[in-house]
Amino acid sequence: MTTRIGVVTFPGSLDDVDARRAIRLAGAEPVALWHRDKSLNQVDAVVLPGGFSYGDYLRCGAIARFSPVMETIVDQARAGLPVLGICNGFQVLCESHLLPGALTRNDHLHFVCRDQRLRVENADTAWTSDYAEGQEITVPLKNGEGGYVADERTLDELEATGRVVFRYLDVNPNGSRRDIVEICNEAKQRRRPHAPPRARRRGPDRAHHRRPGVLHLGSEEAGRLVSDARTTTGPQAAQMPAPLRRAGGEVHGKGAA
Repeated sequence: MTTRIGVVTFPGSLDDVDARRAIRLAGAEPVALWHRDKSLNQVDAVVLPGGFSYGDYLRCGAIARFSPVMETIVDQARAGLPVLGICNGFQVLCESHLLPGALTRNDHLHFVCRDQRLRVENADTAWTSDYAEGQEITVPLKNGEGGYVADERTLDELEATGRVVFRYLDVNPNGSRRDIVEICNEAKQRRRPHAPPRARRRGPDRAHHRRPGVLHLGSEEAGRLVSDARTTTGPQAAQMPAPLRRAGGEVHGKGAA
């Protein structure tokens, strides 16, 4: 049975079409979801793509979190639906309190567009299980508000519980605390052995190059994957193989990549 992955479109979303294309190329069925509709149309997972929801008018992701679809996503994520937030999607997940911390303006106050090396810190999630722990990858990165921040207690907890999914190598492009690119939520269910085809994509707000096997799913450089099982942060930066299985509601957030 084909895995159905929903992609939410908010006013100002830019990477929803790219996300659906990546999902289709990965062998799954993309399902367009409109932010004003509460129904998720029986999807097996959800992606919140990159962009500038509501033009970042109040604060990145702060208005989008009140969209009707988010009420359902929050409930379903806590019940076990895998959710991935890329770039602006990562910001929405943090604003919805599915993931801790926040994404802030790059510490140097400049927009970044570059290839970026990352290290896989956690390959035991529904969204990263095709990677190997310690593997180093290069992804296209682009963001202006990709700096992941949280208080020391939260950062210590993320480290201690293995919820840091990707980390920057060589250089920290935006001032993310502890070089964090992506995080996941507290759910610790292990991935299931039989996963759907890997879906990789470029994080939203990464340079929109079409790279083979790269799915435009990441949020700003610290993309956050959101779901009840895990949440990842990573500024649209991580190239993501996404074998989607019901991994106990993983919520991931990827920074703007």
